[in-house]
Amino acid sequence: MHTIQQKYALAVYTKVKEYKDREDEKSSKKYGAMALKLPILIYTAGLAQALAFVQSRDKKPFDALLEDLAQVVSGESAKVFFTKSRTNELQEYIYLTKQTMIALDWFKRYAQSILKVETTDSVED
Repeated sequence: MHTIQQKYALAVYTKVKEYKDREDEKSSKKYGAMALKLPILIYTAGLAQALAFVQSRDKKPFDALLEDLAQVVSGESAKVFFTKSRTNELQEYIYLTKQTMIALDWFKRYAQSILKVETTDSVED
């Protein structure tokens, strides 16, 4: 039996590595930069609002990050994940937020180690 940290570490490593292998460096940097910034957005605005903000940016690397995050945390599509973030009762919303933050810790680590993203890298063009 694996811990949640082990489960997320492996799943996120796979997602980030696959993204790096199929996309160019510029796209990978945007994906990674948003992975570094998303936990702060969630902390300040809340899960549903942060997800809506990133989704509204309508950029391929951001959409890929959200899809990968949804797959890791819930095993479902980003659309279902977003719906849950907006409709879950308080206890379920808090749990979903905590699980998302745990997964994002791994996305941040792998963005820095695999994608070579720095905290100063921009999510813009």
